[in-house]
Amino acid sequence: MIELTPVQRRDLRARAHHLNPVVTIAGNGLTPTVVAEIERSLQAHELIKVKVQGTEREQRDALMSELCATLDAAPVQHIGNILVVWRQRREEAKDANPTTQKSGARPSTAKSAAAFAAAARRAALAKASAEARRSPARAPASRGRGPGSGTRGR
Repeated sequence: MIELTPVQRRDLRARAHHLNPVVTIAGNGLTPTVVAEIERSLQAHELIKVKVQGTEREQRDALMSELCATLDAAPVQHIGNILVVWRQRREEAKDANPTTQKSGARPSTAKSAAAFAAAARRAALAKASAEARRSPARAPASRGRGPGSGTRGR
């Protein structure tokens, strides 16, 4: 079980305030499937809330310590029927067999919103310039007496 300093615990409690519970532990208790789901949630989010139903406070305390010992996580907070648990994301094992990767494929990279918008602008400008080259040159506007010609009902 991971031990947290009071400052770390306070910061994690503040970050967890707006979260909703991702796992509910009900009458069957801490089954292997529930532990596996909490494991997946911790790997994905690091900080999660777990809702416990139908137990007394002492049972919830024991459940919290058992959960944290099983998953090597840190207990952040136990308030009412909600348990807040944190564990740093574990590194996933990389595939050691390079033959499973597509040949010539580039690894995917995450882009920021600004980079995505810049790429979209470049693509739109390239498309517009290509269309401008394909379309015939437009004739200059005529100077007749149409709307907006500058003359008022003479």
